[in-house]
Amino acid sequence: MAAPKRFFVEYISEEVLLTGEELRHARSVLRLDAGDEVTLLDGSGVEYSAVIARSEKASMILHVTGRRLSDREPKADAYLLIGALKGDKTELVVQKAVELGVNRIGVFSSRYCAAYLNENKLERLNKVAREAAKQCMRAVAPKVAYYDNFAAALESADEYKNKLFACEFLPAGSGEIAEGDSYAIVVGSEGGFTEEEYHAAESLGFCGVSLGKRILRAETAAIALLSVVMYRAGELQ
Repeated sequence: MAAPKRFFVEYISEEVLLTGEELRHARSVLRLDAGDEVTLLDGSGVEYSAVIARSEKASMILHVTGRRLSDREPKADAYLLIGALKGDKTELVVQKAVELGVNRIGVFSSRYCAAYLNENKLERLNKVAREAAKQCMRAVAPKVAYYDNFAAALESADEYKNKLFACEFLPAGSGEIAEGDSYAIVVGSEGGFTEEEYHAAESLGFCGVSLGKRILRAETAAIALLSVVMYRAGELQ
């Protein structure tokens, strides 16, 4: 039996209104109607079981029938910082990062970035994060933030214990990924980083790491490094 469909809402009470994009998805795509069971999520890590009581023109009215703490959320605290990528590659990285278990995502502009973000693109990335969270059965959709200043992006990771900076011009085998429960991971855009940017990261406690003797595409590097980190953190075991 398929699991109940999942929807993010802002506020949970005994009776919940489903509106907007989530309503359109429930009604027009999933063809849900009165009597169908669903799961509601408010981003707190709790899953709420609910039943559609009735469907009206501008909303669905749902009755909450139970609640449970999700067991799908990661114990490790991982923060991915990725340079803005061309086309829809940033969306791919956001989607896979959510599936792998990050808690935060930052997209930044740096010296060699050829892409940029505006409000509409940032809103789209957050929608991708929500959809990925629902698909992989998470109860929290990580927020995506944008930094048009590279220094600000690095400083946003101050609280993390293990800070990793993927750098293509380091010798193969450089750096070490230690076991831990708190990681910030920085991966550049298609153009990579300047030596000045690398040294700026070093001054803030980042450890440079190599991803081997081959040059990876930016989106591959982000997904590969994050996968290794989450394995070391025990999230893929």
